[in-house]
Amino acid sequence: MSSKMQSKCFIALLVLLSIFSCFEAQLQVGFYSKTCPSAETIVTQQVTQAFGSNPGIAPGLVRMHFHDCFVHGCDASVLIDSTTGNQAEKDSPINNPSLRGFEVIDAAKAALEAQCKGIVSCADILAFAARDSIALVKGPAYSVPSGRKDGRVSMMSDVGGNIPSPVMNVSALTTLFSLKGLTQDQMVTLSGAHTIGVSHCNIITTVDDRLYNFNGTNMPDPALNPSYVPQLQAACPKASTSTSSVVNMDPVTPAVFDNKYYSNVLVNKGLFTSDWTLRTNAATAAGLNANANNQAQWFNKFTAAIVKMGSIPLDAGAVGEIRTNCRVIN
Repeated sequence: MSSKMQSKCFIALLVLLSIFSCFEAQLQVGFYSKTCPSAETIVTQQVTQAFGSNPGIAPGLVRMHFHDCFVHGCDASVLIDSTTGNQAEKDSPINNPSLRGFEVIDAAKAALEAQCKGIVSCADILAFAARDSIALVKGPAYSVPSGRKDGRVSMMSDVGGNIPSPVMNVSALTTLFSLKGLTQDQMVTLSGAHTIGVSHCNIITTVDDRLYNFNGTNMPDPALNPSYVPQLQAACPKASTSTSSVVNMDPVTPAVFDNKYYSNVLVNKGLFTSDWTLRTNAATAAGLNANANNQAQWFNKFTAAIVKMGSIPLDAGAVGEIRTNCRVIN
């Protein structure tokens, strides 16, 4: 690479970093303390109520926050409904039916509009809801900087290249997270969210077939722990190509936000290729071991990483708004 090209790349990196720094500076803990003091409490109440009826809401809302931030920034674009003239993000095969909890955001938004009309963004509601969900499954408590604006663009075609795929290797994952302003270690740290929730069986029987026909061998992936294979096959029979069958992502403590994900991956009980691949790189393998050995340390790293992820800004030049209805652009 020429010195001129290196200089241009360096300048571009500085611009990107300045955009992130500026956006993070605009967000602040307690943003609604004067304009809508009960904002976070209202969201917590709605999430807690929904969790009481369906604990699966918790991992659904955490995943939704992640999928939202990786497309156009943390702008609640994943909440927008498709229209006759546009297929929105939520209807991408990557998001539908894996994302759950839209009705919880709707309920929180309705309550907030009744209390503080036009004040609280859907993007902030989603960030608060993810935080509350993690706390409900015994994960770490953390403060959420707020002040996000809602985006005005949501297109199914934008999802595929921005959301990590279960078949990605460590290099591809590192590159994708880097494009979002996140380090490789933060990628390993955030991967630990796979300690809660489920995957639809069709992902591991078709998209990332590790159970029955790995790489055309008509055999399971040899990297899977032999004791894990029958457990997965019992949950996901060979004919499980529909989205109705599911399997826990963490076979040990699937309903608790803990560091078991890392110990699972280290003994080849990671569900996806994208989990197993973290063992194949010296730096990411070291991260797996560190997080498996010290849950408190991982909690601290996770809260910092999810706050950083939650600070991914809207696309350059995008104009945000405060949606009245999270499903519809004003």
